[in-house]
Amino acid sequence: MPPSPTTRPGAAAEAHRARRGAGSPAPSTDRPTGEAARDLSARSGRLPLRTIALGTIGSLLLLAGSFGGAGVLVHDPILGSGPLSAMRYGHGRDLALAVLYTGFGVLVWAWVRLGRGVLAKLVDSRGVLAATAAWILPMLITPPLFTRDVYSYLGQGLLALHGIDPYAVGPSTLTGPIPDNVHPTWQTTPAPYGPLFMGIAKGVILIAGDGMISSVIVMRLVLLCGLVMLIFALPGLVRELGGRLPVALWLVAASPMTVVHLVGGPHNDMLMIGLLAMGALLVLRGRHAGGIALVTLAMAIKATAGVALPFLVWIWAARLPGNRWQQLLRAGTASVAIFVPVFAACMALAKVGFGWLPALSAPGMIVNYLSAPTGIGQAVHSLVSLFVEVDRGPFVEVGRTLGSLALAGVLVWQWWRAQEGGTTAVRRAAIALLAAALLSPVVLPWYLTWGLALGCALRWTPRALSYVVGSSVVLVLAYYPDGEQAMYNWPFVAVGVGAAVLAGLSLVRFDPLGLNRFRRGSGPADPPEQDRADREAGRGRTAQVTQVDVIAPPERRSPAADSTP
Repeated sequence: MPPSPTTRPGAAAEAHRARRGAGSPAPSTDRPTGEAARDLSARSGRLPLRTIALGTIGSLLLLAGSFGGAGVLVHDPILGSGPLSAMRYGHGRDLALAVLYTGFGVLVWAWVRLGRGVLAKLVDSRGVLAATAAWILPMLITPPLFTRDVYSYLGQGLLALHGIDPYAVGPSTLTGPIPDNVHPTWQTTPAPYGPLFMGIAKGVILIAGDGMISSVIVMRLVLLCGLVMLIFALPGLVRELGGRLPVALWLVAASPMTVVHLVGGPHNDMLMIGLLAMGALLVLRGRHAGGIALVTLAMAIKATAGVALPFLVWIWAARLPGNRWQQLLRAGTASVAIFVPVFAACMALAKVGFGWLPALSAPGMIVNYLSAPTGIGQAVHSLVSLFVEVDRGPFVEVGRTLGSLALAGVLVWQWWRAQEGGTTAVRRAAIALLAAALLSPVVLPWYLTWGLALGCALRWTPRALSYVVGSSVVLVLAYYPDGEQAMYNWPFVAVGVGAAVLAGLSLVRFDPLGLNRFRRGSGPADPPEQDRADREAGRGRTAQVTQVDVIAPPERRSPAADSTP
């Protein structure tokens, strides 16, 4: 019998070199050794083809189901008559919804598999970008998924094109296919978006006309520019903030929150976070004026981006001479001198005024428990209602008021702690954006991307990433594919929470449901033996695949490797 790799002369050095080639920062007893390690090292730069194909199948199923279950047109020129019209009603629609949800589940499955490979350093940035492109491509031609907001965008652009102030009236002022498809909630609601976005919406209508399908696709392509900017900014942000590029890309580019909501939706948050990320990177690199200008443009898309501006001022201030207050005064004055003309130019080009400021309260008509303050108000009302019949409104308003006060305190505290500037200020800005999403009176699922646009470039632990996975799944499922909220369908919510927990656990645990023991036909095993068997099974499969296929769970890495996200 030939000597084993562990007893052969020079085997230790050989195994060490193999592990270094596989991208492991420190030796690990749970990694393949010898020939298997060298083979794994050679494959680590290849694309995870099977995982990419799995996610692409999920996206195609989403596309197929969307024609019957998503935010389809009221009068659809393709599905309105003929055999395909059966997808819009009755059992045909039920089948379309089943296909759509199956596609979402397959997409999440692929995303988790990809995340395992990223954490185990078997998948690089090129693999994540390839997966992102493949999964997004079918989304470009879907009807709006899990929302109807894009019809509101088009309606507001149509108002602006006709010379009507979109900050004063809603799309129902006009008639035609675009206003007809706006969700009833927003028919009479003024636009809550910045002047730059009103100009963009007007430009989309000029290019695509009033054809609904072409207008949605053009709007989606324009907003996709934000994702492109975000992807271009991430390498620099990762270098500045100390994260890992594959992890950052996996978090914000390949995520179902991006694929389904930001692209499949689509939502103008995608353009906002792209400008925000580019602006933050420029400020970190010392190009302060350009960075402040880009974040001002982001604020002219959606006001939320303005939360980050005071933090970027600290970065500029920390590089100026003088004491802390002199630095802040100089940087603040220069930032205001940039902000005012840039924002004024956006208003002038869009030919709108300051009406967007009072219109910011328009989303407040949405009441759901995704907003922590609103949810607390609803919960207190429910308890009180057990004893006395009272109106819900005052409870919600009190909860929102307290939430707004708490948010103001968090923002001020985080800003004050960001005085040293640099990467600390960006990290605090990410926390502030996350707080703005969670503590606002209204929270919609895609708001989670605000903080991740900057926070993804930080260092992440596998456990923290598993929480993001679970949150992403449950937030997408908080709405039905046609854009109506699903949060009060409690059996559906229970299924969604279960799916979210399973997805989060699957990122950090091999076989979280313990199905592997049943596949092998073995009886119950002691936990240590079963765990060892699972590790051996995962290690053997990883060594046998012909391309990186993302099976190995990240918990099999060494303690040193686990310190890096």
